[in-house]
Parts: sequence; structure tokens; C-alpha cells
Amino acid sequence: MASAATRFIVAMIKSILVVRGQAATPCYFSLMSAPAHRFAAVLGTYAAVVRNPSYFPLWLGQLISNFGDTLHYIAMVVLVYQLTGQGAAVAILVTAEIIPVLVLGPIAGVIVDRFSRKSVLIASDLFRAALVLSLVWPQNVWHAYLVAAGLAAGNAFFNPTMQAVIPALMSENQRLAANSVAWSTGRLVQIIASALAGGLIAIISTGAAFALNAASFVVSALLIARITIPSHAGQVDAGAKRGIGRFFADAREGLRFGVHDPLISRLLPVQILASLATGASSTLLIVLAERHLRLPPAEFAWLIAAVGVGALLGPLIPNTFARDYRDARWLFVPYVIRGIGDLLIATIASVPVALMILFVYGLNTSSGMVVFSSTLQSTIPEHMRGRVFTLFDVTWSAARLLSLAVGAALVDVIGIRPVYWLGGSLLVVAGITGLTLLGRYDFRRED
Repeated sequence: MASAATRFIVAMIKSILVVRGQAATPCYFSLMSAPAHRFAAVLGTYAAVVRNPSYFPLWLGQLISNFGDTLHYIAMVVLVYQLTGQGAAVAILVTAEIIPVLVLGPIAGVIVDRFSRKSVLIASDLFRAALVLSLVWPQNVWHAYLVAAGLAAGNAFFNPTMQAVIPALMSENQRLAANSVAWSTGRLVQIIASALAGGLIAIISTGAAFALNAASFVVSALLIARITIPSHAGQVDAGAKRGIGRFFADAREGLRFGVHDPLISRLLPVQILASLATGASSTLLIVLAERHLRLPPAEFAWLIAAVGVGALLGPLIPNTFARDYRDARWLFVPYVIRGIGDLLIATIASVPVALMILFVYGLNTSSGMVVFSSTLQSTIPEHMRGRVFTLFDVTWSAARLLSLAVGAALVDVIGIRPVYWLGGSLLVVAGITGLTLLGRYDFRRED
């Protein structure tokens, strides 16, 4: 019975890969037959990207900042719990991190598209450094919430700017490798920092962890200052008098572009479906581990580690096996596979099977992420990149917040397994919808 089910799932995925009569590319079913020299070539491309003097300071700065962010996140959870003694108080941190993105996204998009992106990156880093440093002497739990919201506000400016500057620093052929090496090394640093965080915080205290994170932001700003980021289309002098009316006109222009552009207008609803599917399930994994897999809290970390190792290796897949990553299948088949994984992990109460499923989940999450970023960087006009990337941030965050609220309300009413079944089904629908809407879209169009 199990082998028959496995053959059915594989056959279903293969059928999905055939988009409107096109032959399926051997992306997920010829991994073992891929030549070793291709994998070696990918590693060589990674090394060449890292050595690029325009990219190395940016990559190194983010690597250091990722280490500090991981320490910060764990220290923040510890601090909030110490201040309140309530697990529910920790959940407020998630809301504090989402709301600023919803409020500031439209503003951030216009700033990124109209002013010096290098200045935006540096200012965001220094702003976040000052905020984090204030936590060395915490006042109360509301201080921690305000800092979490402030960091999210800084991220609302920094993250889309990073996405917008990569095309200016890397060639078309290097973008997938640049996004991949940044993602993989970032996940590696997070795994290392997570393993060290408990001991470090116990030895040096949460205050010292916050100080280290503040220092990492300063180092990132100093490294970015060394990079030459050329002026972009649409950029104006920061001192120009444009007026509030012009500012709102720029924001409306970005929204109109998203509504009418044939790629963005179809990709946005797919991303909203995916966020609705994963917002609750990703947060409630610990509940699934306890109630379905019967894991004690101390062993929950193994599930997170499985996702992390998969996410670390995932970007190798499109780099090694994709003839051209700009294809709807590389964007949306990972959703289908992840959705099937959610259905299976909520059905089969086996820890080894769960670890394998979560490893594959991490593989597909990261491979889909790097393809998504690289594809948008190649297709969005330069003067629109900031507003489009913030539009995706806003819609993703809004759907995630709704998913969290619905998931939290349902988990104690219908149970954790139905929540995962609903989320997995919705994620499969998101993938199939993307293949249907964009199966024939030409992702290789020029700006």
C-alpha cells in the first residue's frame, strides 16, 4: 500500500510538471543522474560570485548580520518570557514584527525607488543598531515590543533595497548564483548561531547578545559603505523638493504597475494563497510535534534542524539541474511538493518520516525562494523594483497575519492535523494556480 501511494504521488507530480503540453524538465527526477562536473561548476560559480569585489562586502556584511540576528531573536524570546512569565506574550512579538511592514511598505517602496539605495541600506543598518543597543538596558516588556516593531520597520526598507541592488551589482547570469550563495551561507550561519545561542546567552546574558547584534549592524553598514552602487533609473537628488502629492503619486504608480503587469498581477494572488497556507502551519509546527508526533519539547529542535539543513542545500538544485531557471515549474512545483509534505506529516505519526518530509520541505522552500528573487530581479523594470518588492512584502505579511489568527482559532477547535491538511491543500492549490496562470509566461523578457 505504501509503495502504491508513493508511485501515485510521484506520478501526480510528474503530470503537474507537464505544463500545457510542454515536456517536463528533469528538475526533481534526475538528481542522481546529473554529472558531477556540473555540481563542481556550480561551486566554482559560487566562489566566483563571492570573490566579486562589488558583491563580497555586501555578502560578508549580511553573513555577520545574520549571526547577530539569530542571537537577537533567541535572546528576545528569552527576555520577553523572563519579563512576563507568559508564553502568550511571546506571540505578540510576531504581530509587532508584521504590522510595521503593512504600514510602511508603500512608503518604503517609494523611498527605495526615488533615492540613493546605498544610503537607504546604510541608514537602515544604523537605525537598527541604535534600536537593538537600547535593549542592553531593557525597561519593560513594552520596550521590547517597540524595538521589535522598530526592527521590522528597518527591515521594511532594507530588504527590498537589497533585492533591488543585486541586479546593479551582478550580471544576468550571476543573479541566481548570488541569491543562492547568500541564502545558503545565511542558513548555515543561522544553524551555527542557533546551536551556540543557548550557551552564549547563559554565559554572556541577553544584554550582551543584543550588543553583539548592534555591532553586527554597524559592521554591515561599514562594509556597504565600501560598495559602489550606481544611480538607478528614477532616482532623484535626496534634497529635491518633490512634495507630498508627488510622493503619493509614486505610490499609486507602483500599485497600478502591480495590478496591470501581466506577471505581477498573476503572481500576487499565488503568493497570497501560499502565505495563507504556510503562515499558520509554520508557526504551529511545535503543536504538531507535541500532539501528533508525541515529541517532548527538547526534541522539537530536531524538526527545525531538518528544515534548516534542507534550506541550506536547496539552492544547489536549480543551480545544478536547471537549464534555465526562469520557468514557471521552478517557481510553483516546490509549492505542490511542500503542500503534499504538509498533508503527509499530519497523516503519518512517525518521527523519522517527519524528519525526511521536513528536509524535503526545506529543500523546496529555499530553491523556490532563490528562483523567485532572481526571476523578479530580471523582469521588473529598474525604477519599479523597490515598490514591487515592498508590494510583495506587504501582501505576504497581511496574508500571514490572517493565517496566524485563523490557525490559532482553529487549532483548539478542530485539532492540529486538520489545520495542516487545510494548509497543505491550499499550498497545492497555490502551486497549481501558478502553473495554470503563468505556465506559458516568458520570464526571459527584458526590462
